[in-house]
Amino acid sequence: MTSLSVLRVLDLSEGVAGAYCTKLLAGFGAEVIKIERPAGGDPLRRHGPFPDDHPHPEKGALHLYVNTGKKSITLDIAQQTGALIFRRLVEEAEVVVESFAPGHLTGLGLGYGSLAGIKPRLVMTSVTPFGQHGPYAGYKATNLTAFAAGGQMAVTGDPDREPLKNGGYQAEYQAGLHAFAATAVVAFSADATEVGQHVDIAVMECLATMLEPYVSSWACERRDIGRRRGNVESERAPIAFAHTVQDLLEAPQLRARGFFQEVDHPAAGRLTYPGPPFPSEVMPWRAARAPLLGEHNEEIYCEELGLSRQDLAILRASGVV
Repeated sequence: MTSLSVLRVLDLSEGVAGAYCTKLLAGFGAEVIKIERPAGGDPLRRHGPFPDDHPHPEKGALHLYVNTGKKSITLDIAQQTGALIFRRLVEEAEVVVESFAPGHLTGLGLGYGSLAGIKPRLVMTSVTPFGQHGPYAGYKATNLTAFAAGGQMAVTGDPDREPLKNGGYQAEYQAGLHAFAATAVVAFSADATEVGQHVDIAVMECLATMLEPYVSSWACERRDIGRRRGNVESERAPIAFAHTVQDLLEAPQLRARGFFQEVDHPAAGRLTYPGPPFPSEVMPWRAARAPLLGEHNEEIYCEELGLSRQDLAILRASGVV
């Protein structure tokens, strides 16, 4: 394998972390099939902001960003028929990305051991708050609690005030970036060895790797550096211009590198999107739009799996797709 373009990825994940992982896989060439709930699709579709503040499942800014370049089908894998269809899809896939609670897919007969029996070289990447095992594995978490558990909040903010969280969904984006890198590396390995692997990504661990000198200071000196005010340089030395989002969109440096790209969407219209986290001549970035919910049902179910449109209508009526 010399490129991600030979990979077919089944994306069962919900939330930012798994979606960002598969966004990067799709952007660098992989075929990503996003498998969504028949009723309503991925909850990110209902996450604003929305144009003119009018909620719409095809116009949510977060969905439009993290699901670029993917195909969308609807499928309820909790139903027996849905699980059987998913197993058929696995036969033609190289990677599965999921974000369910540990043990959930195993309970449906779709755990890694079962799927590897269908496709021994299959790579499954699981992205969860605390990983697949350990005393915290069954705990639920949000972006806020992930920051706290991963140690980032303890070192962020004024030393005489409460801990602070970074803006946005940085915990999930960091986990998604780790998941992308791990998935790509293991997929290349599986191509060479014909043996797959279950990749276990824990958001808590991804954040802990970013603690820089804090862990080593404690390990070497038993000294807690604690929170420090990073915005008060004591030598009065200016470091950099603090760009606003508008500044970034207009920044001559990013414009010169072609970082921002415009993409047209049938429901949301033409919008500006950030480019890839790194450029690649070997794997050029594909600037593509997010899919409509179930947009590729006929392509996947009828043209690939051989179901008739009547079969698809029956599955849709029974809530399977």
